[in-house]
Amino acid sequence: MDPVQHKLKVFSGNAHPALAREICAHLRVPLGEAYVGRFPDGEVRLQILENVRGADVFVIQPTCNPVNDNLMELLVMLDALRRASAERITAVIPYYGYARQDRKDRPRVPISSKLVADLLTSAGTDRVLALDLHAGQIQGFFNIPVDHLYATPVTVRYFRKLKLADPVVVSPDPGGVERARAFAKRLSAPLAIIDKRREDANVVEMFNVVGEVEGKTCLIVDDMIDTAGTLAKSAEALTRKGAAKVYACCSHGVFAENAVAKICAAPIEQVVTTDSIPLPPAARGCEKIQVLSVGKLLAQAIRSIHEETSVSKLFI
Repeated sequence: MDPVQHKLKVFSGNAHPALAREICAHLRVPLGEAYVGRFPDGEVRLQILENVRGADVFVIQPTCNPVNDNLMELLVMLDALRRASAERITAVIPYYGYARQDRKDRPRVPISSKLVADLLTSAGTDRVLALDLHAGQIQGFFNIPVDHLYATPVTVRYFRKLKLADPVVVSPDPGGVERARAFAKRLSAPLAIIDKRREDANVVEMFNVVGEVEGKTCLIVDDMIDTAGTLAKSAEALTRKGAAKVYACCSHGVFAENAVAKICAAPIEQVVTTDSIPLPPAARGCEKIQVLSVGKLLAQAIRSIHEETSVSKLFI
């Protein structure tokens, strides 16, 4: 696609307009004009208020809380853009809702992340730009191109500046070892793993710490913090094993239910997250929570996609 002939346009729903404005500032393009409201019964009412015929359009919309409302806004906007003859439509999804339901792990359950992928494709998406999917295999649920970014360059840069004393990167469960190992490699730090057993959704029983953490500064690395149950119990387990300090970082700070209270009560120095989704009101007053911006990272990826250059350079 010739970027001279096909103009770059960026639109946003109501999920995270602040992030969309930041991305537009980095791209030096105005945020596209669109009306995204509701009918009296709650249905999404939407209209694109400018010409997009032949344009290369990016829609920025994390499907965060309220998940169903934000997902429906995204689908309706994609359909409107397709019917308005946009040349190419990219769904920029900094947080992919329903990502945790990515397989049948018990009888008679859905694979909701595949269903969402099908909905996005049917609505008119030509490609997807995602950030730290909960499971890498979700890329394979799409029959269209998916660019999968990681927030690691942003978070690693922050912790390098902190210059943690004798750091150890900790995976809060065996499933996150690959993510934690990549983080540890960038920090030139050893790796530890917490063995846990999940008895039910959001109910975790801790078992053992695998690795040497005594007297060290532990950094728990995860893709998201939801209710913070895993995080709090991981910090407690590390402290019992003699860790000097415990830090944590994630790409998506969901902070649902009483997560902030758990973080405040846990033996954690700081929890670092990104602005992939808006920070819930309860988390804004917590001094332990530090938010880093991924606006520039996403803007660079959008620019690369628009100009048909490599996106993989952003992984370094």
